[in-house]
Amino acid sequence: MKKARRFATCLAEGLLTLSGGATSLAILLIVVFLFREGAELFRSPAVESGYVLCVNAANTVERLDARQIRLIFDYEITGWEELGGDDAEIVPFRFDEIFALYSEEELGEDYALLPLRLGEVVSRTPGIIAFLPGQYAPEESAAVRILSTGRISPAGFFGGTEWMPTATPAPQFGTLPLVLGTLWVSIFAILIALPLGLGVAVYLSELAGERMRRLLKPAIELLAGIPSVVYGFFGLVVFVPLIQKTLHLPAGETALAGSLILAIMALPTIITLAEDALRNTPEAMREASLALGATHWQTVCRVIVPYASSGISAAVVLGIGRAVGETMAVMMVTGNAAAMPRSLFESVRTIPATIAAELGEAPAGGAHYRSLFLLGCILFVITMLISVSAEMISKRKHGGGM
Repeated sequence: MKKARRFATCLAEGLLTLSGGATSLAILLIVVFLFREGAELFRSPAVESGYVLCVNAANTVERLDARQIRLIFDYEITGWEELGGDDAEIVPFRFDEIFALYSEEELGEDYALLPLRLGEVVSRTPGIIAFLPGQYAPEESAAVRILSTGRISPAGFFGGTEWMPTATPAPQFGTLPLVLGTLWVSIFAILIALPLGLGVAVYLSELAGERMRRLLKPAIELLAGIPSVVYGFFGLVVFVPLIQKTLHLPAGETALAGSLILAIMALPTIITLAEDALRNTPEAMREASLALGATHWQTVCRVIVPYASSGISAAVVLGIGRAVGETMAVMMVTGNAAAMPRSLFESVRTIPATIAAELGEAPAGGAHYRSLFLLGCILFVITMLISVSAEMISKRKHGGGM
């Protein structure tokens, strides 16, 4: 009998160890895959894959980055002198314009003469910059030069202010608007949820009767189980029109709407954890404070809340983590405008919403696809820092001589 029990115990321990090891290995492989796919972005060319930029050989400009290329083809930069070249007008040229210059006979059967004709256009136009498919681009010669564009740089990715991954000829992968939009919405959500959550937690822990607590606690915990799409729909039909009409805005899909929805979604986490921290305060401390002549409210404010400060801080940090990682609800109410946030009354876009909205349309293996994986890496690092911070705060010893 004892041998059977010992065998069962060893078997259970082995299965649990195996399960834990397999789970840890799976998590490690996911993280490695995520970062490996994301890092491949920095090997991608700055221009659209499969295309090149050709200029006249007399042009003295040696290199352009992705932002400069966009400004050229959007006609915001019109002179080569603005880029360090000669005093000449820039002439942007796209591939399809060749068909307006030459007939089908001049382009040859199956467009066999396309490289030759394109070379003629580039050679006779001093200020030209031609965006051409690599298979039809003319070879470098005394009259034609292929411009160096380099690859997507980490500085441009993490510090860029434009997110236009499908732009041609040079996609823009600036993540700063997305990172700031995520932090902007999350921080204001916590500023709204923190006083409300802490107030409810204090009420449940110190002021509510047992009957009221049994009624409210399950209702609050039920909020955590509501799907995020339901929160998003509620925000779309209630908060968005209300914000638009009250503040007289062109559109109600703003960062404020996202902050309000996230505040509601973070409340169950903050209330539950903060209330548990408050209730774990030793009864002897309450009695000692009351015995010294303090009122109940003074005891709550000056003894119980400071004692539970580490647990309350952990609740707040985990609430931030809940807000940072939210996808569907935020995507429905914030307007999804990938612009630098300037106020709560403008549309923003967050990292999770960007991944959810664009991953299904990004060609597998392309620069857009890899940029979304790199966004996932950024989100992973943010949530990991939040989780580590919550763990460190929750383990912190109580100060103040308690």
